[in-house]
Amino acid sequence: MNYVLPVGDFLMAGEASSNVKKILNQLGIPPRIVKRTAVAMYEAELNAVIHAYGGRAEVEITKDFIVVEVIDDGPGIPDIELAMTEGYSTAPDEIREMGFGAGMGLPNIKRNADEFSIESEVGKGTRVRIVVYFNR
Repeated sequence: MNYVLPVGDFLMAGEASSNVKKILNQLGIPPRIVKRTAVAMYEAELNAVIHAYGGRAEVEITKDFIVVEVIDDGPGIPDIELAMTEGYSTAPDEIREMGFGAGMGLPNIKRNADEFSIESEVGKGTRVRIVVYFNR
């Protein structure tokens, strides 16, 4: 499944993770696994909408796990280690005033994923990969 994540569109932000959540529920995946997946994917979606020029989410569901990759062509992350620090944010004030940009996105993704990786190149974009196993 592929989803477009439009830049700055907070009305559409979360649509992809909401759709995936519905599918996982229909498949009978345990609720705690569905919640972890939805939280991680939602945070990755928001990062693409807030910090990049939009992007896309690619989702693969197998009988044992789900893989979510969120890819953007945004400005990239110059210091991934710093970006992983809880509370660190580069979100502009107008985003924070809307209740987003608290600096918990990447830490929440990592906390909810069984496997997490992030690749980023300044000026090229970022790829976040999330894997959640159904039987853990």
